[in-house]
Amino acid sequence: MSSTIETKSIDFVPLTERKGSVWSLFPLWFMSNANLTTLATGMIGVGLGATFMTSVIAILAGVAVGTIFTAFHSAQGPQLGLPQMLQSRAQFGYRGVAVICVVTILSIVGFNIFNQILAADVLTITTGASVAPLWYVLITGLALVLAIVGYHWIHRTQQWLTLLFLATFGVFSIACIVALPLPAEQLGLGSFAWPAFLVQFAGAAGYGLGWAPYVSDYSRYLPPRTSPAAATAFTYGGVFVGASWLMVLGAFVAAQFAGAAPLQAVAQAADAILPGASGWLLLAALPGLISVITVNIYAASIEGITVIDSFRPLAPTRRVRIVACSIVGGAGLLGALLSTGEFLANFGSFLVILVYVLVPWTSVNLVDYYLVRKGRYAIGEMFRPDGVYGAWGWRGLASYGIGIVAMVPFVVTAWFVGPLAQAIGGIDIALFVGLVAAAVAYLALTARQDRSAEDDAIARAADSGAASSVSFGREPAARP
Repeated sequence: MSSTIETKSIDFVPLTERKGSVWSLFPLWFMSNANLTTLATGMIGVGLGATFMTSVIAILAGVAVGTIFTAFHSAQGPQLGLPQMLQSRAQFGYRGVAVICVVTILSIVGFNIFNQILAADVLTITTGASVAPLWYVLITGLALVLAIVGYHWIHRTQQWLTLLFLATFGVFSIACIVALPLPAEQLGLGSFAWPAFLVQFAGAAGYGLGWAPYVSDYSRYLPPRTSPAAATAFTYGGVFVGASWLMVLGAFVAAQFAGAAPLQAVAQAADAILPGASGWLLLAALPGLISVITVNIYAASIEGITVIDSFRPLAPTRRVRIVACSIVGGAGLLGALLSTGEFLANFGSFLVILVYVLVPWTSVNLVDYYLVRKGRYAIGEMFRPDGVYGAWGWRGLASYGIGIVAMVPFVVTAWFVGPLAQAIGGIDIALFVGLVAAAVAYLALTARQDRSAEDDAIARAADSGAASSVSFGREPAARP
């Protein structure tokens, strides 16, 4: 069994271990989004009074925008052979990246808490046994085992589950359209309200963007000759199709069964189509929820190892990875056990906040990769606390902070509405403000940056045959 358990975590994946096909990114990210948590996200707009059609427009626009950044991050994995946050040391510094990692870990654990609540509810509904703590333990245990086995088995599992999903929710979705026609008023914009539209838009965008801090963790084993355009396209397609499909389905069942909780709405729709069908449909959705918990545990374990390694050098052994996965899984389990409150209301607020805290990071990282350094990095220096990237990347951290501060006047949340957002009628444009502000700040701060030491390090790595850098789809001349 130990031979099947992945050993890599934050270390560079050498060319001798690179394998796989770029198309595998589609089922991975399709199935990561094709689950009941995504469906619940699509119910937010209708729950706030929007019509089905208004929600659909907000969902498609939000997912389309949020997924752009996730997809472009995914292309970095094959080129650099590193987890996403290791690469971010080039912008935020050896220790400074820990700030972003902590934010990411909190978001991942938050997602897993909601995923576990839904998965436990599925088991409660289908078995009739109201023993949520037991279900949480069982769900966490299954997800943890797969996360520990690691990267390659996660990819395989998502491919199998894609087939299961198409055979169940594919049929269910078609049956909903045929057997459960919506009232005519749901197919128009009705009394269009910006708040409901924008909350749904932000929720969908946050969902698509939420994968960005660790998306390249799942592409880093692909060969460096992998086309960046193909990696971007397959990732974008997987996230967009999976998220849009389930969110639109969520808006549909919410419009059909007003006021129903996510699982209740799905169950009522299934039974309305075929009496007694709700049980097997919900059970068929359970593996998808467990697999996405796995995806999150695996990624958060890498983030956690990065945080510790940033302050105390840590050998990335198999044992370290297993311990890190166990800690992350335990944190999600504890959060689920202690959770209270309305699922849908809390999850919608969580997604909006997630957009705010991730947008400046994604802006800085992508600008650095595609515009500033153009994919050229001294990979070995990312593992040196006194390397050319420094302990604290003040340019990246300052740009991140500027992006956050710039968004505050434009934010719209349940607890605070920025003054400029109020002035324009409660329209939330903080996402776009944060993107632009962080990008402009980083470009300005790096315009005169002296990168001669980095260039020298890249040249030395090439001469010695060590891992150095990659430039947009070309296999590095230096080999580890």
